[in-house]
Amino acid sequence: MKNKKKIKIVFFGTFEFGKIVLEKLIEKELKPCLVITPPDKPVGRKRIISPPPVKTLALQYNIPVLQDEKIVNLLPEIKEKSPDLGIVADFGKIIPKEILEIPKYGILNLHPSLLPKYRGPSPIQSAIIEGEKKTGISIILMDEKIDHGPILAKKEVNLPKNIDFQNLREILAKTGAETLIKVIPQWINGKIKPKKQNHSKATFTKIIKREDGKINWTESAEKIERKLRALSPWPGVFTFWNGKRLKILKAQSAKAPIKKKKPGTVFLFKDKVGVFCKKGVLILKEVQLEGKKPTDIMSFIRGYRNFVGSEL
Repeated sequence: MKNKKKIKIVFFGTFEFGKIVLEKLIEKELKPCLVITPPDKPVGRKRIISPPPVKTLALQYNIPVLQDEKIVNLLPEIKEKSPDLGIVADFGKIIPKEILEIPKYGILNLHPSLLPKYRGPSPIQSAIIEGEKKTGISIILMDEKIDHGPILAKKEVNLPKNIDFQNLREILAKTGAETLIKVIPQWINGKIKPKKQNHSKATFTKIIKREDGKINWTESAEKIERKLRALSPWPGVFTFWNGKRLKILKAQSAKAPIKKKKPGTVFLFKDKVGVFCKKGVLILKEVQLEGKKPTDIMSFIRGYRNFVGSEL
C-alpha cells in the first residue's frame, strides 16, 4: 500500500483487544497520529492507579495520547490533528456526532462479533456462554447508534472446543486487525460499498458485572462450564458455602456418575468431586474459598471434610 504513511489515523481504544489491534496497525506502518483512551483508573485489590493497556502501548511508540471521561471535551485537539480516518477497537464509550464527522473517511469500528448479532459491550463472552460454534469480526462505518452502522467487511472464526475468553479475544483481535489492514486502503480508495445491517435481526449484549458470575445450579452443567470460560479471569464464577464466597477456578461438565440429587449438592465419586446441576454435573478441579489461596479440589476436601454432601 503506497500511501500508507499519508493516512492520518486517530485511534480510539482501551483494553487488551484494542492494544492488540493498535500493535498490528503500527507493525504495518499504519501508526496513528493520535490515540484517544479513557483516564487512568484504580486496578486490582490494592486499587493502584493504572493506565489503559492502549495508552501504555501508544507511549512506547511515542504516539500522543489524549484522555478524558467526556470525549467531546477533546474535540479541539482532535480537529487540530485533521485525521483522515478514525479507528475504534474496544473503546467502551459512545463517540458523539461532532467527532464522528471530523475524519474525511469517517470512523471505522472493529467489533468482535458477526453483526447484527451480539451488539454491545460483551460479544466475546456472550458467544462462549451461548455455545456458539462460530463467531467473528465486523468492520462498520460508525454512526451515532451502538454497533449500528453499515458493514464494510466481516470475517468468520470457528470457536475451538473449550476456548476461554482471553484466547478468543486474542484470536478475534488478530483476525480483526488483519482484516482491517486490508480494508483501510480499499475504503480510502472507494473500492468498498458499505452494506446496511439487517436491524430486525440485531441482538444485544450487556455490561458484565461481578454478580453475573454467581452460579445458578439449576442451569445445565455445560452452560455453567461455558460461563466459567467466558467470565475468566473477571469476574469469574462463584457460589456460596458456609456463608463464604467460593470461586470455581477450574471445572468440567460431565454426565452424572451416580443417582441424581438436588441441584447444588456436592458429591464424591471415586476420585472426583462434583456438584449436581439441573442437567449433568460440574466436576470441580480447582477452587478458592474467600480469604484463602487457590487449591486443588482434593486438598480442599481434606481440609473441609463437611464440604462433600453439603448444598451450595
